[in-house]
Amino acid sequence: MNGFPWAAFAQNLAFAAGAALTVMLVTFAVAVRKGMHRVVDVAWGLGFTAVALVSFLASAGEGDDGRRLLVTVLTAVWGLRLAGHIAWRGRGHGEDPRYDKMLAKAPGNRDLYALRMVYLLQGALVWLVSLPVQAAQYVSGSLSGFVWAGVALWALGMFFETVGDFQLARFKADPANRGKIMDRGLWSWTRHPNYFGDFCVWWGLFLLVCDSGVAAAVTVVSPLVMSFLLMNGSGKPMLERHMSERPGFAEYRARTSGFFPRPPKKRA
Repeated sequence: MNGFPWAAFAQNLAFAAGAALTVMLVTFAVAVRKGMHRVVDVAWGLGFTAVALVSFLASAGEGDDGRRLLVTVLTAVWGLRLAGHIAWRGRGHGEDPRYDKMLAKAPGNRDLYALRMVYLLQGALVWLVSLPVQAAQYVSGSLSGFVWAGVALWALGMFFETVGDFQLARFKADPANRGKIMDRGLWSWTRHPNYFGDFCVWWGLFLLVCDSGVAAAVTVVSPLVMSFLLMNGSGKPMLERHMSERPGFAEYRARTSGFFPRPPKKRA
């Protein structure tokens, strides 16, 4: 295996930052026109897809072509599915209460405050979390056990995300379930199958860069940051504060794993 091309990778970092920033600025313009900032959630998956595609083009002639194509496709499939799901879920709804609450405290212009605190911040996170996707494009050598282990972990994550989202959407579509806690299917094994899925996807993508030890050591910060956000940041804690107001949540929390799947405890 040849040495890692650090100079080309450094150039890619600039291209990726430009791609993430472009997605967020275009989304901001759409949001201002619609008067609704919830559309930024759709840009999360689109931003990663744009970074993967730009990195694939920029890395031509550098890394292994099979790995380059694989990491690009895996990232795009995940990002486009997530963006499509969020767009479908938000159709016909007004502003997200989270953004209403945040922007109500905005000093000065609400839109410019949203640009600084939401769009640019998300763009920076897309760039940071996508470091393994960018680096994998520059790793040479044939596909190894690390790669196939990463694909398997990515597939497990996609299963939990896709099936969990489908089960929740079907549950919410039944008017009889309004105000109730979803505790069926994958949601009986973990209170957050979609977040657990995200966790698996990003650790899986990280494994695709592990054939290059130094590059893996540099980019491991990305899945660590994503894991923190999902388990301790804007993921699980924020959602559970909202869910805690619903009847039956305390019992659901007592019998169901908070993150990593396991069989549910028997009901009291």
